[in-house]
Amino acid sequence: MKLSKFKFILPPELIAQEPARFRDESRLMVLNREKGKIEHKVFKDIIKYFGKGDVFIMNNTKVFPARLYGNKEKTGARIEVFLLRELNPDMRLWDVLVDPARKIRIGNKIYFGPNDSLVAEVIDNTTSRGRTLRFLFDGTHEKFKKILYGMGSTPLPKYIEREPTPDDVVRYQTIFATEEGAVVAPAAGLHFSRELMKRLEIKDCKFEYVTIHSGLGNYREIDVEDLSKHKMDSEQMRVTADAAKVVNDAIDKKRRICAVGSTVMRAIESSVSTDGHLKEYVGWTNKFIFDPYEFSIANAFITNFHTSLSSLLMLAATFGGYDLVMEAYNVAIKEKYHFCAYGDAMLII
Repeated sequence: MKLSKFKFILPPELIAQEPARFRDESRLMVLNREKGKIEHKVFKDIIKYFGKGDVFIMNNTKVFPARLYGNKEKTGARIEVFLLRELNPDMRLWDVLVDPARKIRIGNKIYFGPNDSLVAEVIDNTTSRGRTLRFLFDGTHEKFKKILYGMGSTPLPKYIEREPTPDDVVRYQTIFATEEGAVVAPAAGLHFSRELMKRLEIKDCKFEYVTIHSGLGNYREIDVEDLSKHKMDSEQMRVTADAAKVVNDAIDKKRRICAVGSTVMRAIESSVSTDGHLKEYVGWTNKFIFDPYEFSIANAFITNFHTSLSSLLMLAATFGGYDLVMEAYNVAIKEKYHFCAYGDAMLII
C-alpha cells in the first residue's frame, strides 16, 4: 500500500473550528462493509446499531493543558513550549517541543508567568524541535504541577485557527477522561454524552476502558511512499485484566465489539494473545496499521474524518476496506461533513 493512495483535496472550510452544540448531535456516517452501503445519521443514532452484551472500548486518557508561552532570558523572545511528558517528577524534568527552536539551546533559561515566577533551563536537545527542560521550583510536586498547568492552555491542534476558550477546557476532553497524560484528545470519544451512554447502558451495552496517551505523532507527516518504512511514535498504554476479561467474554459470545477511536484500535491490536483474545498489558506501542492487516478484537469502529495522507485515515481504510472508505470520504466532502477533532463521526460495522 502506497502513501499516494490516501491523497485527497480537503476544502479548508470543512475542518471543524468549533465543536457541535451538543456532543451527541454531530453528524454520523455509517458504513456497512458487508453491503457496501453508506447511511447518513446523527451520532446519537448509534444506539440503533448496538444491543445487549455489545461492548464499547473507550480511551480514558485525559488531556492536560500542554501549551504555554514563556520568554527567553536576556532577549525576551516569546517562546512556545509544548509539554509532551513528564520525565522525572522529583527533578522537574519534562520532554517538550519549543518554537522557534533555532533560538533555544542547551543552557538557555525560559521564564514563565506575569512576574517570571517560574523558570526552566534547557538541559538537552532531543530532536530538531525537542528539548528537555528542568523547571527550577522548590515546592512540592503537587504545587508545581498546579502552577505549571495554571500557566498552560488547552492544546488545540494547529488546524484549529483560534485561541482556546474556557469552553474548550470541557469540550476538548471526553466525559470519561480520568488518566492524565494526553496532549491530543481521543476525538471519537468526544461524541459521547452522559445521556447517550445512559441510554446504551439501559440496552445492556457495556463500556470498558483502556488507556493510551495520545501524542503529537498522530499529526506527524508520513514522508515515505512505501508505508512499510514508516515508523510511528511510541505512546504509553495500559489494558487492565478486568477490561480484557469483559472483552474476551464478548468475543466468545460473538457480540459486537466497538473500538472507539484509532488510539483504542491500535492499543487493543497491540495486546492480542495467540488465540485472538485481548490480554492485559502495560507498556508502549508504536503500532502502525495499514492494508493488508487482519483485525483480531473489534468488529465495529467509530472514528472521525481525518486529513489527507494521515495514518488515521489509513487505519480506517484498512478496517472498512479501501474502496468503501475512500468513496465515503468523497461523499463526506460532497455532503459537507466536518473533519478532524471537532468534526463529525463515522461508524464502520
